[in-house]
Amino acid sequence: MEKVAEAAESRLTAAGIQLTLGGEPTLVPLQPEGPEWSVTADGPTKLPVARALARDLQERVWPGSTLLYCPGKRYDGEVNPRWALRLFLGIDGAPAVHWPGPCQPGTEGRPLRTTEALAWLGRLSGLLGVALQPVPLRDPLDPERRAWAAPLSVAPRDETEEESAIDWLAAPWPLEPGLRELSGAPGPAGLRLPLEHLPEDLPRQVLTLEVDPQGWELFLPPLEREPLRVLLQAVADSLGRLAAPRLSGVLPHDAGERWQVLGLTADPGVLEINLPVCHGWGDYHQWLQRLEEAGARVGLRSWKALADGRQEGTGGGNHLLWGGPDLARHPFFSRPGWLMGILRYWQHHPCLAYLFCGPGVGPASQSPRPDEAIGDCFDLELAYRAIEQAEGRPSDEPSGDHRGLIGETLRHLHADRSGNNHRSEISFDKFWNPGAPAGCLGLVEFRALESLPHMAWSSAIALLWSALAAHLLEPGHRPSQLHDWGSALHDRQLLPSQLWADLEGILAALAADGLILDPAPYRAIWEWRFPPLLRWQAQDSGETGEEAAALVLRPAPEPWPLICDTPVQGGFTSRFIDGSLRRFEVEANPSFRRDCRLLINGRPLPLPPADGVESPVQAVRFRYQRLYPCLHPAIAPQMPLELVLQTPDGDFGFRLHEDGHSFEASPAQESGPSHGAVPWQGRRRSGDRTIDLRIG
Repeated sequence: MEKVAEAAESRLTAAGIQLTLGGEPTLVPLQPEGPEWSVTADGPTKLPVARALARDLQERVWPGSTLLYCPGKRYDGEVNPRWALRLFLGIDGAPAVHWPGPCQPGTEGRPLRTTEALAWLGRLSGLLGVALQPVPLRDPLDPERRAWAAPLSVAPRDETEEESAIDWLAAPWPLEPGLRELSGAPGPAGLRLPLEHLPEDLPRQVLTLEVDPQGWELFLPPLEREPLRVLLQAVADSLGRLAAPRLSGVLPHDAGERWQVLGLTADPGVLEINLPVCHGWGDYHQWLQRLEEAGARVGLRSWKALADGRQEGTGGGNHLLWGGPDLARHPFFSRPGWLMGILRYWQHHPCLAYLFCGPGVGPASQSPRPDEAIGDCFDLELAYRAIEQAEGRPSDEPSGDHRGLIGETLRHLHADRSGNNHRSEISFDKFWNPGAPAGCLGLVEFRALESLPHMAWSSAIALLWSALAAHLLEPGHRPSQLHDWGSALHDRQLLPSQLWADLEGILAALAADGLILDPAPYRAIWEWRFPPLLRWQAQDSGETGEEAAALVLRPAPEPWPLICDTPVQGGFTSRFIDGSLRRFEVEANPSFRRDCRLLINGRPLPLPPADGVESPVQAVRFRYQRLYPCLHPAIAPQMPLELVLQTPDGDFGFRLHEDGHSFEASPAQESGPSHGAVPWQGRRRSGDRTIDLRIG
């Protein structure tokens, strides 16, 4: 793997390109219990395990880093912003702040006592050169917790002088005693201040100290990067024999310019990790290894164990991001031809959207392909060509800065059918959109990637992506136009055998270009995603020398259709999808197709002739259950699903287990030829290679 990575990055470097990688792997506990590990973003167990992981990373991976609890995104229907723990270190690996110990309570020394709070604030005042004027606050949630708020801000300074002195400002807080109470919302005191009672002309930047029997915590005022660093260093220098406090606050928007930042964020059902910027595949691979090891030490992993012994991803995704070392040297801004070639190539190869993702695929998924979302390729092709032609020179030569054109064009087309440009196989919502928070980061996000049980598999996918980036530098390797898949995209191309054949073609093209990737990890991922539901083989007489009749059934992805918006509690509407359809692929060898028949619920399944040129691949779609709401509620579930194999040696019956994840031999067939029952993963629907089990 390392040799392929070196070869790919060498080609990129020779072209003057520095392509960075980012990642968003997701983790869950070994025993995920509680709604925060299924449907909600937060709950009582998530923050403690996130702090445990952050502490492990501080001690073993990033010694000297600083941990900050930050308010994250706020979504409709949620009372508070989601939290995000952020670890940061100097860009050169040196500590940004020099602490006497890891920034966790109790690791060194003792916590601050309530009686010492004002004296400590006095020491901090001396180090900053400003007289803080703290105001005591009551906490209605915990009478034992004491809190103080001290306004603290910075006077305007000359930004051209990086090391210019910081002029700290402190002011009295004219708050009547009866109004000195924190709000009743959960979270750090700094997010619960009674700011609505302050005069409008008073700065809202406040240092908040709280002390309780569990320790002490500081909420830092919102500051720019250098003042924040100076304040943190003053806190560190003031500790003496005290244990470091828990730190909360807001990380400045430019933190990534001088600091490496790793985030641990609350997301529905999972703990999401936002990796630091990785300046090559080796960095990315190393971070995934570190996370796997650290997660194991604190009871987290990248997959869920199901009751029947199967495994599945976390459900939270494992998105991969491409960017540049900075906006001035961004590789895509001046090379729209290369970027459009990448987008066309991904559109030509459905396996890149469907093989490495979770069970949710298709237009209603979290990562629809652009041609799924808009319905046809005309507007996409028109947009890609317009972007290429904007250079005014051959598309393989860097020229100008086209970030605005790329962002304004693609964010409307790389989106789902509701217009959500975050939900896209290849998302540009963080590429260049000045109207959105964090919309101008120059990031291309690949979202059709799910967490896997081995981080080495995810590294292999990232290496495939990097190899393709280098391969597509050559204009001759890029498709000249988009491919109109029609119904084949959701029919034939979604079958496991076709996904593997598509990936084999990609690996062969890379090998011919000198980028030889070992197919073993990709085959292992394919087997993990599509394990056999049933594997049957006739007894081989050994007389004819022909291969014995064999049949393999594998689960196949099935797009869930989107149904209309449905009102839910709280006055919101929810987008429902109908997940009642399932599909499995039928692979029968020539001997089976010549000598045997397969009946499903008493109906023969037409298989291609043994001597024909058609592919021996077929699929069956059926209604597993009737959900509410759903499409076609009049159609009853087609369970139990009965299979009968009519062979020269007799008939053999199998029944789909009630959980829908394996075929079991009928009682009378227990002594029949070899067969296996292996878990099923999948759901969804399609067209001309799929046989529908219909009414009648």
